[in-house]
Amino acid sequence: MAEIANAIRFILNDEEIALTDVAADTTLLDFLRLEKRLRGSKEGCAEGDCGACTVLVGRLAGDEMIYDSVTACIRFVGSLHGTHVVTVEHLRAKDGTLHPVQQAMVDQHGSQCGFCTPGFVMSLYGLWMRDPHPSQPAIEKALQGNLCRCTGYAPIIRAAKAISSYGAPEADPLRAERIALKGKIKAIHDGRRVEIADQIIVPASLDDFAAVYEANPGATIVAGSTDVGLWVTKFMRRIGPVIFIGHLQELKRIAENDSELRLYAGVSYSEALPSIAANFPQLSELWDRIAGEQIRNMGTIGGNIANGSPIGDTPPPLIALGARLHLRRGEHRREIKLEDYFLAYGKQDRQPGEFVESVTIPYLPAGEHFATYKISKRREEDISALCGAFRVFVSDAGVVGMVRIAFGGMAATPKRAKAVEAALVGKPWTLETVEAAIGTFAEDYQPISDMRASAEYRLLTAQNLLLRFFHETNGHGQRLRRAVA
Repeated sequence: MAEIANAIRFILNDEEIALTDVAADTTLLDFLRLEKRLRGSKEGCAEGDCGACTVLVGRLAGDEMIYDSVTACIRFVGSLHGTHVVTVEHLRAKDGTLHPVQQAMVDQHGSQCGFCTPGFVMSLYGLWMRDPHPSQPAIEKALQGNLCRCTGYAPIIRAAKAISSYGAPEADPLRAERIALKGKIKAIHDGRRVEIADQIIVPASLDDFAAVYEANPGATIVAGSTDVGLWVTKFMRRIGPVIFIGHLQELKRIAENDSELRLYAGVSYSEALPSIAANFPQLSELWDRIAGEQIRNMGTIGGNIANGSPIGDTPPPLIALGARLHLRRGEHRREIKLEDYFLAYGKQDRQPGEFVESVTIPYLPAGEHFATYKISKRREEDISALCGAFRVFVSDAGVVGMVRIAFGGMAATPKRAKAVEAALVGKPWTLETVEAAIGTFAEDYQPISDMRASAEYRLLTAQNLLLRFFHETNGHGQRLRRAVA
């Protein structure tokens, strides 16, 4: 058993914080505004949607400090152990001189009412640290999770392009501070488990987490909090006791070999993107449309799968690709097909004390076609009304040898369209075959109507997406890419 500590320890700007009495559901935003009186971070939506509360959270990755933009409104204080939190108040120099990001925003008239401005500044600061001369697409991607209702985005984008004319990241006064902080952050990660009032548990290691969760199967597991955060801010649910696992480096592993990609459960969307783009380029567009950058920095692949949501973005394409799920309970591990994990609405094949450890995704064989389509009311930063994934192998004779179709948002769980698949296999891959198979969607899915789409819209859209996929496989679209040998 790991040694026990009784304080959540992190660094806030240049102050060392040690909390021995903190609730499991205390958000970083409430802590900043109510406890520390740092009120530059604003509450706009309380669901990670508007970006007004954006701060940077630095963490150790190997020997480097990595800073991610995150939404403080749904980030829990209990998840901050061993991190460096940077708020907008910390950017201005002690003599009052504005930071290059702030000065660029002033000079380019990037602020009007000012409510959203601190969030934009922090998102741009995170981008500037990574890329001092970003392209406009890179700027727009970095700002997907920041909403402005006054100025429009043109002056903000001009400010983003102008930052480096006010100074270089190498001369950033906070750069030296971040280097000096590494030692302090390493010291916090001292191999001890943190426990506070039977409500917060921060495991010392993956094995420690497995033991703790086996002993406390009723606890809430929090990795990125992009879902659980809303349980608190929107539904006022009690979530304790909570086991925070976002810091576990063993769950942030990515393993690649000649045949498959394995993503461990704590890998965020942002961390997974390079491997996803390299091995499954057809998923790159979907990945960039999952929420905004702050949420992609927080949300994890394992969490998106584990919570079993029928509208999760990753399960449909992973099911179509034949992904396998690795589950663990204590020292016992088992493997199942991802599609078999989802049993019914709110019910998954996961025993008490068992958790998702990783997912393995086989590479697409040469010659197969694959595409995923996300349908939502907004193109950027929106939840899917439905998400469909299509995979087909067509023989040299033009006959369908294999097909997999999976949808989210069409049933109580992510689900394959097995009746449609059966109507296609062994048939010529022609428009006539596809049109004949379309009617069988009603055998696979009986979607509901809700705030995102009507049942009729969902069913018609699913049918049309199969038609779109067919046309793209025949060269009548620019979006689909084919696997090569």
